[in-house]
Amino acid sequence: MDKNKYGLLSQIKYPSDLRKLSVDQLPEVCRELRQDIIDEVSVNPGHFASSLGVVEITVALHYVFDTPDDRIVWDVGHQAYGHKILTGRRDTFCTNRKMGGVRPFPSPEESPYDTFTCGHASNSISAALGMAVAARKTGHPERHVVAVIGDGAMSGGLAFEGLNNVSSTPNDLLIVLNDNDMSIDHAVGGMEKYLLNLDTNETYNRLRFKASQWLHAKGYLNDDRRKGIIRLNNALKSAISHQQNIFEGMNIRYFGPFDGHDVKEVVRIMRQLKDMRGPKLLHLHTVKGKGYKPAEKAATIWHAPGRFDAETGERIVPDTSNEPPKFQEVFGNTLLELARRNPKIVGVTPAMPTGCSMNIMMKEMPDRVFDVGIAEGHAVTFSGGMAKDGLLPFCNIYSAFAQRAYDNIIHDLAILNLPVVLCLDRAGLVGEDGPTHHGAFDMAALRPIPNLTIASPMDEHELRRLMYTAQKPGMGTFVIRYPRGRGHLVDWQCPLDEIAVGTGRVIHEGTDVAVITIGPIGYDVESAIQQIESEDPNRKNHVAHYDLRFLKPLDDHLLDEVGSRFKHVITVEDGVRNGGMGSAVLEWMSDHGYHPDVVRLGLPDCFVEHGTVAQLREKWGLDVPSIKKTIEESLT
Repeated sequence: MDKNKYGLLSQIKYPSDLRKLSVDQLPEVCRELRQDIIDEVSVNPGHFASSLGVVEITVALHYVFDTPDDRIVWDVGHQAYGHKILTGRRDTFCTNRKMGGVRPFPSPEESPYDTFTCGHASNSISAALGMAVAARKTGHPERHVVAVIGDGAMSGGLAFEGLNNVSSTPNDLLIVLNDNDMSIDHAVGGMEKYLLNLDTNETYNRLRFKASQWLHAKGYLNDDRRKGIIRLNNALKSAISHQQNIFEGMNIRYFGPFDGHDVKEVVRIMRQLKDMRGPKLLHLHTVKGKGYKPAEKAATIWHAPGRFDAETGERIVPDTSNEPPKFQEVFGNTLLELARRNPKIVGVTPAMPTGCSMNIMMKEMPDRVFDVGIAEGHAVTFSGGMAKDGLLPFCNIYSAFAQRAYDNIIHDLAILNLPVVLCLDRAGLVGEDGPTHHGAFDMAALRPIPNLTIASPMDEHELRRLMYTAQKPGMGTFVIRYPRGRGHLVDWQCPLDEIAVGTGRVIHEGTDVAVITIGPIGYDVESAIQQIESEDPNRKNHVAHYDLRFLKPLDDHLLDEVGSRFKHVITVEDGVRNGGMGSAVLEWMSDHGYHPDVVRLGLPDCFVEHGTVAQLREKWGLDVPSIKKTIEESLT
């Protein structure tokens, strides 16, 4: 690290070093930390605007609290780059998100300063409350626990469940609400509007705090009296101000809003709140992308901008005009095309209209697209309610996030077989975001659920046709899973023809070995077969390739053909082997009296680490050379 450029930051390896500085030096630490994030992420892409916006909060937390003994629980760890740099990973941060390097999100397996898994939103309050209770129960009543949650994550149902329990369980938890009026796209919903308008007088809070300290010192303020006084105080304040504070309505002391970028003031307030008994919430206003003008102006674009010139702010965007589109772009354009034809179609997304390309339909038909905020379970049940009374929702959720709505899919869609098209974006390996984001479990998780149709397109044409099929009358609950990234067809537009549900197709005729695939990984199998045939012309048409297309219902005719003709079968999928497509094929073969030798290729029984998709496929035997080797072994 350049000590001339980073005079103070270069002296900080751990928070204990930070705490040796004076409060007056902290603004310079923040400036250097923010610049270091800019320099690092410009050449090694990752999440950007979120970490810039929380720099002062990060510095203040590690300055005031005795981490790692005191616990800081981050909600959605893409805001924690500054935290990583201050907690022993400054010199290795250049490896962030790279295979074998610093993990993409905080993880206790990497650092004792990372207190909990935080890849998905809204879990910080519940986890932090658990830690606060554990501190009391295990003889560490002096331990402080802080949850840091954004306004977007606060809209999630789990956050409200946590708040409800915080209000009724003895604890001294501090909740820091990082309010930037953003999640990834602009935040939506009543909670965000409420936070935007909420105002509490700082002088009032300071006087109340001093009064409570005096009463406690005199012995007048035991727990029962304190709760009663808080309830009376909140009622009086609500009557006077004509405004009910939702947090204080739950007996959680509220402080704010304050400027989250005034680090000295944030430190002062945190010091006041640090040893205050009972649960409290500190509301801080911040700007996403703070300190970097391009990110401040367009925080959504700069959430994860890729490489860019740190000096000019120019994003280094490769020319993709001659490349196939991303699957999400095909989804977004096809959804609009279908919605123009079918007035019953509506779109639903939990806070990712840009990420899933539903913003394409939103731009033309804003009254028919619903961004429900970070609330995957609600998105599914909300879709079910609309479907029950005549609409046809396309509910788009990232595969890994859909795990949070598992019960909703069963209870609120499948039981009634409601006509909802559940589109699982980012299925399979997603790359550098790692184990919290890989869409590894959807096929194994959803396959046992009655009434579901589950399909995965091999390419863009198949995606369009499956979307068209799914919105036809009588289709019930229809799941379509597709990966992150680009497809294979530059000419992606095609007629919207119906695909018979439960039918696969023959991609390549063969006589000795049958390879069964589902989804775009079929292209890798085709490449492997072509290499085998080009290297040894005598093996031409020895390998058959079947695109199963539907995981549920299975194609009985296709599988009967495979079972009756082949002694060697290979299944290839981009999900977990346990319970996935290969398991479904094995079950079908056993149930129908066929007993071929079946080799299943898929993801292992572990949480797959971060790395590029190519690196991970090579490691776990799902790249073209590995598939080719497996086929050749079956041919011998």
